[in-house]
Amino acid sequence: MTQPEDPYGTPAEHPTPPSAPQPPAYGQPPTGYGQPPQGYGYAPPAPTGQFGSWIERVGAYIVDMLVAIPGYIVAIIGSAIGGGFGALLVIIGYLGALAIFVWNRWIRQGTTGQSLGKQALHLKLIRESDGQPMGTGMAFVRDLAHILDSLPCYIGYLWPLWDNKRQTFADKVCSSVVVKV
Repeated sequence: MTQPEDPYGTPAEHPTPPSAPQPPAYGQPPTGYGQPPQGYGYAPPAPTGQFGSWIERVGAYIVDMLVAIPGYIVAIIGSAIGGGFGALLVIIGYLGALAIFVWNRWIRQGTTGQSLGKQALHLKLIRESDGQPMGTGMAFVRDLAHILDSLPCYIGYLWPLWDNKRQTFADKVCSSVVVKV
């Protein structure tokens, strides 16, 4: 009885050409194939500087709220005057306070990383992934996410006291950190 012929041949019959690269042995990293793909083993750069302390962050927030006081003063004067002109002053005062808040907390802080309060206390709000300012939209989302800080008995606002990166719940959700500059 004869052996059936191997339709694929044996390795000796079909050697690989010497110019072709040989695949690595199982479990061995490939060699001679160039650099690993982009992102392979990538770790984002750590934010520069130290993280802002809880008391510094509270101070920056207080300064940010004090910035809007002129608008509230106009509204108080308007309510004291009364009548049509007083009502107009109340509306102007509240709209002015809102405009100052939006400019300071979302636009300014989003584009530069510093609200007036953070600038006064030498702090900066940055993305954790690349150390750049968050952008206006994400600064707005972060302020909305502060609702999470207040839900469990306001513990989210105290979280920076014991967190390694000094983050509130909102910072964790938005992947942001506050650093000293």
